Amino acid sequence: MMRKLLFVLLMVVAAGDRAACQTAAPAAAVPVAAPATTGLAFPESLKEVHAAADAKAVTVDFDFTNQSGKAVDIVHYESACSCMGVQIKGGKLHYEPGESGVVRTIFEIGNFSGTVDKMATILLKGDPEDKPSVRLTVRVLIPVLVEMSPRTLQWEVGKDGGPQVVHITMHDDKPVKVIEVTSSSTSFHHVLKTIEEGRKYDLEITPDKPLQLGLGVFRIETDSPYARFRVMQCFAIVRRAASGAPGAPGAAAPVPSQP
Repeated sequence: MMRKLLFVLLMVVAAGDRAACQTAAPAAAVPVAAPATTGLAFPESLKEVHAAADAKAVTVDFDFTNQSGKAVDIVHYESACSCMGVQIKGGKLHYEPGESGVVRTIFEIGNFSGTVDKMATILLKGDPEDKPSVRLTVRVLIPVLVEMSPRTLQWEVGKDGGPQVVHITMHDDKPVKVIEVTSSSTSFHHVLKTIEEGRKYDLEITPDKPLQLGLGVFRIETDSPYARFRVMQCFAIVRRAASGAPGAPGAAAPVPSQP
């Protein structure tokens, strides 16, 4: 029963962690024009924007023109992520040669941080349903004012249960203090160490011995002026040592991804 509960908790943590840290840094943005052979020509098919620290959403517009010699109809438009809405400005879907329009994307920042790429697709009349003519990429650079590394600490049953450390670094222009740290589990003990007031802290976490399967969620409260950085989370996990393929009896449960 404990193993099943831990597995479910790990799945929840992993999903939340992936949402909060989809930050793989892509190559530097280079404006790329969408091919005019689609009928609709976009001066840029990739746009990079910097989000403000207190921003809840960012709006990015993609201009286009029908540079073909025939009318073009937009039959469908969408984003693969529910975090980004896609609109055709004015609701106009039919474009005669020479007419122009705007695709508007609205990205909800939520718990994302770092560099995030999201794609919008535009299906034109005559396109195969699985091959839209237009693919537009929104690249959002979201400031990471409170950085925790690593966000997930892990131990294995039967191995050393010594302390591990989460390094907390403040990247704001002004000092940001850690006010309080609380844990969801009594099976882990923690000590907050100030390395540089308002700039750097170490959160030392130690599991109880003997090590038993368990998960601890640590809530770090700060005095950041920005709401999204006032409460952060990191995780401590004691899991079974891997003894077979994923999903096999005794195999280690999935580990939350790192930011």
